[in-house]
Amino acid sequence: MASDTSPVLLADIGGTNARFALARAGAVEETRHFLVAEHLGPLEAIRAFLDEVGPRAMPRRAALAFAGPVVDGRAQLTNGTWRVSASGLRRILDMESVAIVNDCAATAWALSKLGGESLVPLGGDAAVKGAPVAVICPGTGLGVAGFIPTRPRPVVIASEGGHVTMAPADRRESALLEYLRGRFEHVSAERVLSGPGLENLYQAVAAVDGLTAPPRPAQEIVARALAGDSRVSVAALDCFCAMLGTMAGNLALTFGARGGIYIGGGVVPRFAEFLPASRFRERFESKGRFATYLERIPAFVIVHPDPAFLGLEALVEAG
Repeated sequence: MASDTSPVLLADIGGTNARFALARAGAVEETRHFLVAEHLGPLEAIRAFLDEVGPRAMPRRAALAFAGPVVDGRAQLTNGTWRVSASGLRRILDMESVAIVNDCAATAWALSKLGGESLVPLGGDAAVKGAPVAVICPGTGLGVAGFIPTRPRPVVIASEGGHVTMAPADRRESALLEYLRGRFEHVSAERVLSGPGLENLYQAVAAVDGLTAPPRPAQEIVARALAGDSRVSVAALDCFCAMLGTMAGNLALTFGARGGIYIGGGVVPRFAEFLPASRFRERFESKGRFATYLERIPAFVIVHPDPAFLGLEALVEAG
């Protein structure tokens, strides 16, 4: 990837985890995961990573995916306190170049590198070649991006679409969202379609159904729902999948995404096998007069462990 023998530093920084790696000659090596809460900021985490891996040659370039809006080379985590500046990192680390992109946009950059083994299909027909693609990434937050496969360089559209207002599709969802409006000033899509969002739905289901349910982290809600041993967990995950279908269908219409919908992030791959049998596809296509338009659009779950690294590689290669 680089013009010399030095590696390229890759970083995928979310609200909970920060993942680092070195890319050299097209290979991603020395992958490490750190907890965001254990470091003051990106610079300290990068230094800890470089100290740990001890690269043979210090990186001369870096590409970072950051879970927040990126404006003029600066970014702050939407769900955290970390801030980063491309020019600041370049100066302090004495690098030739530093690129920063939104984390869901990095996942969009990865689409040209993902093989079939990294995708779980969720219905629809074949993608229309050259048509726009939409990407949705539920994680600690909710990312949204667009991808247009133009040549010689694709167009990647970063957005803050995860913060649109979440609309109910039926009376039950109206009741759940009404409960959440009592807790949050604004019930965005991220408030329900993320790791913390699944926890919010779990609490809302218990409250609306008049059930007693102990607080559970998202991972445990998923595990209990898949095992079928918690009524509230099953209902919460079912509602999550249905609302994800609603949101994905909205994005397909917004982007004209006949090239497909790709679901990334760290949440959905944990229950990728559950999604095909859920209400996801039904809700995805449930758009009245545009149901036929949507039923042709393919959808996929990205199950590659680090798609952002693939995307950052593609970004660096594109120059």
